[in-house]
Amino acid sequence: SLVVLFGATAGAYGAKLGSDERELILLVWQVVDLHSKKVGTLHKSLVKADNLDLSDQCREISGLTAEGLGKAEPLDRVLQQFSQLVSSDLKVLGRSSYTLCSDGQLLIRQVLHPETSKKNFLLSDCFYSFYDLRKEFHTCYPSSAAVKDQTIKTMAEYLGLGTDEAEEDFGVWQVKTMVAIIFSMLSEGCNHIFTEPETVKYKYETGPCSKSETVDSETVIRARGLPWQSSDQDIARFFKGLNIAKGGVALCLNSQGRRNGEALVRFVNSEQRDLALERHKHHMGSRYIEVYKATGEEFLKIAGGTSNEVAQFLSKENQVIIRMRGLPFTATQEDVLGFLGPECPVTGGKEGLLFVKYPDGRPTGDAFVLFSCEEYAQNALKKHKEILGKRYIELFRSTAAEVQQVLNRYMSTPLIPTLPTPIIPVIPPPYTIATGSIRDCVRLRGLPYTAGIDDILEFMGDATGDIKPHGVHMVLNQQGRPSGDAFIQMKSADKAFMVAQKCHKKMMKDRYVEVFQCSGEEMNFVLMGGTLNRSGLSPPPCKLPCLSPPAYAAFQTAAVIPAEAAALYQPQALLPTTRTPQASAAAPPTVTYYPAQAAQLYMNYTAYYPSPPVSPTTVGYIAAPPGAVAAAATATHTPILPQPGALVRMQGLPYNTGMKEILSFFQGYQYAPDDYNGLIQLSDQARSVLQAPKEWVCL
Repeated sequence: SLVVLFGATAGAYGAKLGSDERELILLVWQVVDLHSKKVGTLHKSLVKADNLDLSDQCREISGLTAEGLGKAEPLDRVLQQFSQLVSSDLKVLGRSSYTLCSDGQLLIRQVLHPETSKKNFLLSDCFYSFYDLRKEFHTCYPSSAAVKDQTIKTMAEYLGLGTDEAEEDFGVWQVKTMVAIIFSMLSEGCNHIFTEPETVKYKYETGPCSKSETVDSETVIRARGLPWQSSDQDIARFFKGLNIAKGGVALCLNSQGRRNGEALVRFVNSEQRDLALERHKHHMGSRYIEVYKATGEEFLKIAGGTSNEVAQFLSKENQVIIRMRGLPFTATQEDVLGFLGPECPVTGGKEGLLFVKYPDGRPTGDAFVLFSCEEYAQNALKKHKEILGKRYIELFRSTAAEVQQVLNRYMSTPLIPTLPTPIIPVIPPPYTIATGSIRDCVRLRGLPYTAGIDDILEFMGDATGDIKPHGVHMVLNQQGRPSGDAFIQMKSADKAFMVAQKCHKKMMKDRYVEVFQCSGEEMNFVLMGGTLNRSGLSPPPCKLPCLSPPAYAAFQTAAVIPAEAAALYQPQALLPTTRTPQASAAAPPTVTYYPAQAAQLYMNYTAYYPSPPVSPTTVGYIAAPPGAVAAAATATHTPILPQPGALVRMQGLPYNTGMKEILSFFQGYQYAPDDYNGLIQLSDQARSVLQAPKEWVCL
């Protein structure tokens, strides 16, 4: 038997049904016995929605009113009545089982499943399997219109059935016409058999994904704006009613290994993906979620893995994964199992634990744990921020894709001692950022986030020639992204005044940019992390000097100067003398490293805001072009480290640590004698490259 089902919401109708998140207000159904071709009683039931504000389209098409719906039963009661009445009609017809049949998939997938999920009650099993009348009709009549273009009216017109909707109430005509279409398909000329129903997955299945898999780009979407604590199950619940592929939810992580509010979701086919796109700006709690198309390459980049250890760990399917963060580096498997306790047993004991390590085997403080059921996982999450050893441990829900991402990130990290390929060193310019009160700088506010140095130079127009060398400073926020602000050092206060007058509120791309005259002192405050507003200067969070461009003195080599840059400086400025520990030893000059395009006069990208504390990875190097490598090969280089072990790195220092505390810490050890320049405090840019908090390098 079939139960022909039709419904309507308080909002959009037809092809957009369910796309606006409006609630169900009408259900109409009738039982059809496919063998005897008999029908049961036609039932129509109004549904009381939480929001009775009907759209104009809904009022016009359905003829329903808020007053009438206010007297109806809520959805959970209506669904109970539905089950009872269907069972009664089946008993009269001598049948016991049935399958739903609806006009398309929107009512089941985009309305009933999402709404009941949000209202926290379960649908009966009959709503997880149904026939799509449009697909069945096209199978029976291949010459008819495409499935996506079918409607009840076009199918009836194709068969020559009556299509006067005004003769019946809204919903009643639709169900009666659908029943007539089904009987036509069952006639001797067609003898159509309903054999392959559409299915809705009961729950999301976790599982690993290999980088060698082929992922169709027509099945992947990107969800943006997710709560940071959301799990793969939360995302699957947001897409309730749609079939997500096994292991198809990949939560994206930022450069610090934390979730960034985005996820890539892979569906079983393109039809499900297209339905998912209709949930753009639907809500997860109080947040709306943006849904966009994505590619299979993007999904594999996030979710794919190659590690056999990870594959073996994730081979246990349908497990709940919990991520532990902040473990002591000395923690063992027994320590973790003891921390979790008997109330949340780990699947497979020690085999259900996966410690994340660096390539050299050092622990990162992260681990993943498998639990066989939701109850055990919930018990484990209750231990969030409890103490293990002397550290509190953070516990979060995780996914198979996050396991792959974290392992890929750490295992692909080269060791710090690994030296780079030859790089282009550029001598630091013989000037420093102005620190006085002379107002020879301008501040640009409201820049497009995509604006670069070239855009600013174009924006400045003829005034570009009045900019000091390396005088354009892009200000980045704490996430390392453009903040929309920039500072420019002009050759004089008059030039800065003229630029502010000429360029204020001038358009750059689709935004106007504000231009203010300011002093070098004010600029330094902002570049060091302070704020500049109408009420005056707010001091930066730290008093450390922020040089531009910063020098990283740990690596020294012979200077290679672009020809066009050499003309800008005097010969004595190119090779400045440096104070040496011993009078007889001559040290090479300290150099600053820039990309090849750094020969441009104005370039100066620097993250001036302090980087957030994260796990250190490695020093980033910039590879030289082939020509520079060949030139460097013919030059005589001074060894980077003249003696093995001459350089040590300190991490985890208090932020108020000074030179005195460093020297006291190393009391009893011999460092570079009589030369406190052996203590090199890393600038903000160098610290952001190292991706670690405040550090010192000792020679």
